[in-house]
Amino acid sequence: MKTNFSVLFFLKKPKNYTKGAVYFIFLRITVDGVRSEMSTSRNCEPERWNAKAGKVIGTKEDVKTLNAYLENIKAEVYAAHSQLNSDGAAITADSVKCKFLGKAEKTHTIMEAIKIHNTNMAALVEKEDYAEGTLRRFKILEKHVKEYLLFKYQTGDLNIRNIDHEFIDGFDFYLHTSKDNDINTASKHLKNLGKIVRICLRNKWIITDPFFGYKLKSKLVQREYLTADELQNIAGKKYSTARLSQVRDFFLFSCYTGLSYADVQKLKQTDIRIGIDGEKWLFSYRKKTGTPIAVPLIP
Repeated sequence: MKTNFSVLFFLKKPKNYTKGAVYFIFLRITVDGVRSEMSTSRNCEPERWNAKAGKVIGTKEDVKTLNAYLENIKAEVYAAHSQLNSDGAAITADSVKCKFLGKAEKTHTIMEAIKIHNTNMAALVEKEDYAEGTLRRFKILEKHVKEYLLFKYQTGDLNIRNIDHEFIDGFDFYLHTSKDNDINTASKHLKNLGKIVRICLRNKWIITDPFFGYKLKSKLVQREYLTADELQNIAGKKYSTARLSQVRDFFLFSCYTGLSYADVQKLKQTDIRIGIDGEKWLFSYRKKTGTPIAVPLIP
């Protein structure tokens, strides 16, 4: 794939700079707007530096030797770029730099990214910043991705840079067929995978978002609701145990107040106070969003 590639030498001021001290000469490799920098282990007085040409000004032998050294580095960086291109490898600023230095570029994998995310989320669940159900969905995603990698690629992991539209389409098909997910369930898993990928993008593990231009599918669900008569029938139902009666009361309270199970579960007696109309009101906050709740308690 064609990339925008450039090499530039520039001066960098030392941290503990004193007047009259020399600057360090640095090399900057840029690929598609992303930079990677390194020291050349050489220095220069700022007034003797030609920023446009990226070399030292002068005709003395030491200046010629330094400029030749810089030109040699530049040629080797271009050679490293050409070699990566010939090998069909992913070309990034870091990969070119690592190839030039003869080092293996640090790579990251999709399973690594998911596990880090889930570990961090588990800690936030303990702080009640996330619900346990949210973490459970990402653990299911981890399981599905791991099984898909074994099914499709016969491997337990994959470089995050290999995640593309083909991978996403294949995973979507796998969820529908092997896991018997419907359209909405499969889309939720893909949406969660997209979150993982965007974290990798922010961490600069990848340079492009493989989900860019990918449209998630969904199907409109017609939700059923209880009528007033049905609610009344539930309210008048006699149960054989106190436990079932309590469950019924809990459910009806949610229906009449519009509160979720989590919101009702955390209610305290102190949340019931007198409102501006002199009647009893329920004042609290939504567990999921933190939005204030103010519900009049009707008979």
